[in-house]
Amino acid sequence: MKIKLNRINDDFLFECTNSAGNSILLDNTSQPDAKGVSPMESVLMAVAGCSGIDVVAILKKQRQNIIKFSAEVEGERVPVDEAKPFKTMKVTFFIEGEVEPKKALKAAELSFGKYCSVSKTLEPNVEVSYEVFVNGEKI
Repeated sequence: MKIKLNRINDDFLFECTNSAGNSILLDNTSQPDAKGVSPMESVLMAVAGCSGIDVVAILKKQRQNIIKFSAEVEGERVPVDEAKPFKTMKVTFFIEGEVEPKKALKAAELSFGKYCSVSKTLEPNVEVSYEVFVNGEKI
């Protein structure tokens, strides 16, 4: 796996491109005219995407009818020397459709316990927790 990063303005805007040519913009979001996400926001996005792919894939294999799927990830950062790494992350899944709640919860358990490479990469330095809502009800 390999990505390329190219600076695309005179400040901090970077385009990161994968080998398939897909890209995202990274920027210094402390600047008022930021045009991309911060690198730390991209880590939260990566956790959401990785675990989201897992949960949807598991539920599809179980023939659950997902009408709508979304997630939110909140991260808490702490000062360590000059850096501010994540200490905790909380992922909240919102699933709507003909989905059995126990299966949705089990899918999240499998993602974070076994499959999500991004959250596994962060262990043991970041405590990642999760919660699941199915049709508006917390499981």
